[in-house]
Amino acid sequence: MLNRVRSAVAHLVSSGGAPPPRPKSPDLSNAPSAQPAVPPEAPRSPPARAGSGSSAPAKTVEARASFSRPTFLQLSPGGLRRADDHAGRAVQSPPDTGRRLPWSTGYAEVINAGKSRHNEDQACCEVVYVEGRRSVSGVPREPSRGQGLCFYYWGLFDGHAGGGAAEMASRLLHRHIREQLKDLSCWSSQKEVTHESLVVGAIENAFQFMDEQMAQERRGHQVEGGCCALVVVYLLGKVYVANAGDSRAIIVRNGEIIPMSREFTPETERQRLQLLGFLKPELLGGEFTHLEFPRRIQPKELGQRMLYRDQNMTGWAYKKIELEDLRFPLVCGEGKKARVMATIGVTRGLGDHNLKVCSSTLPIKPFLSCFPEVRVYDLTQYEHCPDDVLVLGTDGLWDVTSDCEVAATVDRVLSAYEPNDPSRYTALAQALVLGARGTPRDRGWRLPNNKLGSGDDISVFVIPLGGPGSYS
Repeated sequence: MLNRVRSAVAHLVSSGGAPPPRPKSPDLSNAPSAQPAVPPEAPRSPPARAGSGSSAPAKTVEARASFSRPTFLQLSPGGLRRADDHAGRAVQSPPDTGRRLPWSTGYAEVINAGKSRHNEDQACCEVVYVEGRRSVSGVPREPSRGQGLCFYYWGLFDGHAGGGAAEMASRLLHRHIREQLKDLSCWSSQKEVTHESLVVGAIENAFQFMDEQMAQERRGHQVEGGCCALVVVYLLGKVYVANAGDSRAIIVRNGEIIPMSREFTPETERQRLQLLGFLKPELLGGEFTHLEFPRRIQPKELGQRMLYRDQNMTGWAYKKIELEDLRFPLVCGEGKKARVMATIGVTRGLGDHNLKVCSSTLPIKPFLSCFPEVRVYDLTQYEHCPDDVLVLGTDGLWDVTSDCEVAATVDRVLSAYEPNDPSRYTALAQALVLGARGTPRDRGWRLPNNKLGSGDDISVFVIPLGGPGSYS
């Protein structure tokens, strides 16, 4: 069983799903090895270059230079070209060089099936030291490693309308969190505010400062588009999961599924969006109505009674259709097709400062929140085994994979490895990505049940909760 699972995962990762001419070792091992913490200033994986005799057009070379992958993947130029191949869609994981990601974290990713030119997901995994800003008395003090604290950090950033915002957030958001956490040194146990609420506030503030920095630098640094952000911070025995967007996180503990985030979409945040449109109708520009109807209202239906709901309602009621009800609804569509102002399908994230309604100058950013929802999990309250994990995934995973399917994959893959084998977590991340991607067939990438696999970029972190030890 052990050899069969390992061989199957290794073959699928290295071959992109195509049958091999003969058995061979995979290009990438299952082990999630990389430096424990990549300095924030470290370069990204090098951009792919044309061969020495290439006469590729300038546009192609420029486009390639803008493509980068997480530093901890340590991709060579050839590896970067494979990572950018929509046809092969090879799964990428950190190489087995003897140094692993913090907590032996597993990671795997794959590019989309042609949805966008490049992989617009980005990822970051760091160990970050925080120096105290000043002493409890308020007197500045000399920096000393003994006076600070350390936090572990994981981040997934799902870009849209370009990868610039995701790439910038992956480089800088943990720095903003570090800066905000400096104030923890001022905390006194006599105060009514808890240590946990200060950490949550620091993370929320960091997201806001990151978004403001994107607004300031969007012209000079070409920070195009926006990104959903899913971040995990481990500090002083607690895991903080901050989510702004439609990426998700779950804990699988002893077979039990514990949701650690929820999606923020036009459907889940309908009432917040409608309330803002009601309070500030100028944001609708006379083009949209904050009311929701089961379908688009036609001019011939003026004066008739139709079902509707507003910012205060969870149910439906009837109203007489008036002229302003003929405007396009602020929130329209259902499920993955739901959109804000007929444009964007997520309602929280970073960036999107230049986003406008199509063929209009009406900005959409006022309706998009950069603030995450932060959920807290106390690791010290439970006895965790090596099979207990926190799974983070961009929507490319969750669009085609349920929580129960993820939990089943966790059990199947981890049971095939020894509990003390650190490569088991990257094997699990790879299996999750492969399961969502599917295999190439005549009609696209397909799952075993012949349903369409995910055509989106897919990125997955698997963080073991029972492996790190004392959590000190």
